[in-house]
Amino acid sequence: MATPTLTQTVDLVARFPGKVTADERPGYSGFIVTKESLIEVATAVRDEFGFDLLSSLTGVDYLAENKMEVVYNAYKTTGGAGLEFKVQVERVDPIEVPSLTGIWRGAEYQEREVWDLYGIKFTDHPDMRRILMWEGFEGHPLRKDWKEAFYEEEIKPYKSRWPEGKHTFAEDRNPFHDNLNLPKDFDPEKYVVDKEEDLYASLERHTMKDEEGKMKTDSVVVNLGPHHPSTHGVLRVAVTLNGETVMGLKPVMGYLHRNHEKIGERNTFTQIIPYTDRLDYFNSMSNNFGYVTAVEKLMKIQVAERAEYIRVIMAELSRIQNHLIFVGMLINDLGSMFTPAFYVFEERELILDIFEAVSGSRMMCNYYRFGGVVRDVSDEMLQKIKDLVFERLPAKTDEVERLLNENELLVGRLKGTHVLSAEDAINFSVTGPVLRASGVPYDLRRADPYSIYDRFDFDVAVRHNGDMMDNYLIRFDEIRQSLRILEQALKQIPQGPINSQKPNYQIKVPAGEAYGRIESPKGELGFYIVSNGKGNPYRYHVRAPSFVNLTAIEKMCIGTKIQDFVALLAMLDIVMGELDR
Repeated sequence: MATPTLTQTVDLVARFPGKVTADERPGYSGFIVTKESLIEVATAVRDEFGFDLLSSLTGVDYLAENKMEVVYNAYKTTGGAGLEFKVQVERVDPIEVPSLTGIWRGAEYQEREVWDLYGIKFTDHPDMRRILMWEGFEGHPLRKDWKEAFYEEEIKPYKSRWPEGKHTFAEDRNPFHDNLNLPKDFDPEKYVVDKEEDLYASLERHTMKDEEGKMKTDSVVVNLGPHHPSTHGVLRVAVTLNGETVMGLKPVMGYLHRNHEKIGERNTFTQIIPYTDRLDYFNSMSNNFGYVTAVEKLMKIQVAERAEYIRVIMAELSRIQNHLIFVGMLINDLGSMFTPAFYVFEERELILDIFEAVSGSRMMCNYYRFGGVVRDVSDEMLQKIKDLVFERLPAKTDEVERLLNENELLVGRLKGTHVLSAEDAINFSVTGPVLRASGVPYDLRRADPYSIYDRFDFDVAVRHNGDMMDNYLIRFDEIRQSLRILEQALKQIPQGPINSQKPNYQIKVPAGEAYGRIESPKGELGFYIVSNGKGNPYRYHVRAPSFVNLTAIEKMCIGTKIQDFVALLAMLDIVMGELDR
């Protein structure tokens, strides 16, 4: 029923003596690679040892040790445990590390993020520009010595708020009520955007060239968004068009960025949980799941048995409503306005009724806790879930398929329009339904089981044409597999406590690091946590599937028509709250 999780058997130290050492810091794992050997070692990790999927790439600022670290997590798409390796460099600008985009294209946006937020420059990167902060932003905000405009203390709870409860509004300390630190000598009245040339120069480098012997035509650059219904939020896309054919494409993000990770490093471990709700705001239950899984790995605690079942039930209900909304909004993007979207929203509302009853909130659930969940599910609510799972949701899924799947216009728009090959999807670090629709049966619930998913009998949904039609249909396949899991979980759920730990405002997390990941509805949702033994995480990083999957959008769209871009972007099922963080 489940793919066994393999123990770490790769010995990079023996393979690269003098170039790789084991990370022997207490609570840490993996290998430390010299900067000069990074390309050689990473190539071997992919080609010799078979870790073809670079899942996560992030930075850590060890200010006290005067060093910066880049952390890489690689996995095999055939399943099993991952491989973690790191590069450490002196914390003296310019900080430079070789880019791995030549080995894994999925590193491109993640390296740009590390440059943006930490100031680590990746040499030989094809497009080393800021990605989340605006072009004139001063400094690199995730550095430990960077302070925001209203900086009060490094960690919460702030002494002014607790225990005395005396505080002043930070805005009152600023005569302009402004929460922005502007660069030296910067005058917003005279500001002229001078970095747009970098964007368009980058777009030009990736533009298809006119074919020899054919008529020369002029290309036009069109900006889609940031405010446009089909971008599903504030996403801007600069597109070079030849007629209606996409010749080059560059997404511009960050309009919604609020430095979620900096906020997380200010908060206590427990305070972060409701902040994860605001990432993929369609799936707050899944966001909670991923985060508490990572912290529980650090704490080395067991989860209460009944809570494990409740977690799975909530996560799979979340997956079902996510995929139904995907279908409705895809049809909306293709031009059939409102009716299909409202039709599936009715089913989502019934699932949100469940979430509200168990957590107290419909969208921002804040329901999971370390060791379990915050409150139990009543017998009455379990019966309502059973009514949905055994009766209504299967029937409604069949009904939606009957209404839509053979629609002539829908099939004409989706069938035969290529999305990604299996090789490209893996190379771009794409995960979730888009990867599986390309023929790669990689699902973390099977490939690297977490929670109690190894107890359930279900199939990994996979399709092999790799076109938009397969990407659309695989969501129905996944809904049916989620229903299978839910049926088993509802039959097996035991009585008992809902948390193995006592409720605490502050929890003790041993010093060390952990990378926890789950199969969210949009792909691999990962959390990289570093603890220094205190009440707040030293490093808190979110590996957001919306952000990483978007790396492939350029590859997906070049050579297609502009009308196809709308559908191709919808296939990635991105949410900007998760993408920008």
